[in-house]
Amino acid sequence: MFTTESDTRAASAALRLDYLPLERLKSQPSPWWRDVLGVVGFGRVPALGTQVPIGATMTPALDCSADLCEVWRIEDARSRVSLRSAQLGRVHYRCCDDLLFGCLSVAENELLGPGLAARAGTGADGARVDGASVDGGAQALLRATELAYEEIFAVLDATQHRHLIRIWNYLPEINASAGDEERYRLFNSARQTAFRKSGRAIMGSVPAACALGSPAGSPICIYFLAAHRPSKMIENPRQTSAYHYPPKFGKHSPIFSRACIFSGPQQANLFISGTASIVGHETIHHGNAAAQTRETMANINALLDEANRIAGSRRYSLDALKFKVYVRHAADLGSIQGVLSRELVDSPLYLQADVCREDLLVEIEATGEARGA
Repeated sequence: MFTTESDTRAASAALRLDYLPLERLKSQPSPWWRDVLGVVGFGRVPALGTQVPIGATMTPALDCSADLCEVWRIEDARSRVSLRSAQLGRVHYRCCDDLLFGCLSVAENELLGPGLAARAGTGADGARVDGASVDGGAQALLRATELAYEEIFAVLDATQHRHLIRIWNYLPEINASAGDEERYRLFNSARQTAFRKSGRAIMGSVPAACALGSPAGSPICIYFLAAHRPSKMIENPRQTSAYHYPPKFGKHSPIFSRACIFSGPQQANLFISGTASIVGHETIHHGNAAAQTRETMANINALLDEANRIAGSRRYSLDALKFKVYVRHAADLGSIQGVLSRELVDSPLYLQADVCREDLLVEIEATGEARGA
């Protein structure tokens, strides 16, 4: 099914991120929605009467963040362009000439059926995942992940927005076992299979990303931003690139860059991937949420320094970023907030979610615009 809708809006579009209350979104008139690329809810999919793509992380909000939604918008006061809304497969998306926002969800239990075992349970090289016996749950996870990415790549090819900028992955029970393997490691194997099949790079020119754990029974939820032009990918000098992790973290490494800069006609956006208390490739400060938060901020500051080095000037700063913080244990929220209140001017958005390693208690991501944009 492929349906389209178009509005005449901004041509050389500037990308903006806001966190807005759900009730405020519900009260917006139809013309306001013409600039919106997509909306993301947190604990559930927000009920909004709009054709704009609407996704959800399925990770409940903490503190005062409960009624907020993530809103991606296009802004340009000078010129106008067509925004198009459509659906291809499971992917709902909206795009202009420069940028595309898309989202989808896949329920694993809907994919079990005859013939699945012949496809699921294989890694990116076509071999059984670590020689493991792959049960039905693992088969469904592998197939759901591969299918989700196949459909994302089909949209990128169909719309000519071939370059993924940023992708958000939410995987139920990310640290649980499926068959003989952790679900996150199976997810990484299936993601790599899809990247390879599409002919895409699996290191270097890969998008900024995160992968968080949602509650049992949730679908796999993914949302993403893509563009006609490639971004500048950034690695952290304090950390091993994720795609070079040693085999002890899984047969197939994660596919993401630590950050990226997307330079549009009117501005340059910085996307910092989910960042945690990892130095080199090892988790540090085990069991100490406050210390892990401080180390995470040290990594984010290192990424800011690297982004400014690449930009050639001090264009990015902490006070110009919007932060999202994933907290494994709600009981740690106070100590994490205590650290961040001394580091950040504005309060971040806090969500409860499992992090991709069981020994990580907090993960932080950020998005911002270059100074003067």
